[in-house]
Amino acid sequence: MQQELSGVVTRRPKLLVLQLWGLGDLVIATPFLQAASKKYAVTLLAKPFAQDLRDRFWPEVRVVPFLAPWTAFRHKYKLWAWPWGEIFRVVRLWSERYDVGVSWRWDPRDHLLLALVRARMRIGFPRVDSQIFLTHPLARPEPEHHIYENWRVIARALGLELPTREKIPVPPARQTGEVLIHSGAGQPVRVWPLERYKGLIAFLRRQKFTVQVACDPEQRDWWLQAGESSVATPRTVRELLGLLDKARAFIGNDSGPAHLAGLSGVPTFTIFGPQLPDWFAPLHPAGEWLEGKPCPYKPCSDYCRFPVPYCMVNTSEAEVCTRVGAFLARGMPGNRVQRVAVEKMG
Repeated sequence: MQQELSGVVTRRPKLLVLQLWGLGDLVIATPFLQAASKKYAVTLLAKPFAQDLRDRFWPEVRVVPFLAPWTAFRHKYKLWAWPWGEIFRVVRLWSERYDVGVSWRWDPRDHLLLALVRARMRIGFPRVDSQIFLTHPLARPEPEHHIYENWRVIARALGLELPTREKIPVPPARQTGEVLIHSGAGQPVRVWPLERYKGLIAFLRRQKFTVQVACDPEQRDWWLQAGESSVATPRTVRELLGLLDKARAFIGNDSGPAHLAGLSGVPTFTIFGPQLPDWFAPLHPAGEWLEGKPCPYKPCSDYCRFPVPYCMVNTSEAEVCTRVGAFLARGMPGNRVQRVAVEKMG
């Protein structure tokens, strides 16, 4: 495949990357974007928050913002409500004559879009006969692999080599700063109960940790009423990065902020629910997690069949306090006061 490119193109090849989904998914694509931008002129089609990531992580990548209507959680197929003007604007990218277009998802909608944009080589993982839109269909990694492996497979098809997940370089962890706890997530079923987060925060403050609480906008009033007067509510990725720049550790749900923390060099502890850590753990080598409780429908893609997500609510406050305390003690070996407190708690 690489010989095919080098035999036809004398300029720097133009690569179109489709990553139309959430913040965590885009963060996981970062090692690929960094490697690809050294060899290709990369255009990334992604949600608007990609602009904030671009400035810090892959400044050579051109971002074309696009809110794909099929990525909405609900009512995604109300075709009459789709932003057809925006869709036609994206399709007109065909005039830029991309040499290669890639998609990491086994998603026929992505593959159709690559065909409409007329990328000369179209690389992806086919599903329900979507190989008709691809010129180079790829075999998906083994089902038990982290989704980062999808990018490694695509990279090899382009003559690139990405490090394994365990060897992705991240900035060194800070030795001072706050423990940042973010209680939000993309969907309610991924949110560990706020009352238990409150108990975890009280426990950490008793152990002399400095804790900064952050949350999603819809959670802010709850935290204010709970007495957390300095709760942060980042509304942009840039604001979230500002909080992470002061953090020495991150604790939160399976969420975009957790992934961004890991990539920013902040060790993460993630409380999982309906999804699997083997697939979606943040890309930090010192990251740890607590897997969600058993459910016959896991992983359920956030569409819970029960009145409450038992995979989350059955995880106790005491269990999380114990695991988080040990995580912080391991990550901060110089802090004797906290380490002794954790040992007494255990």
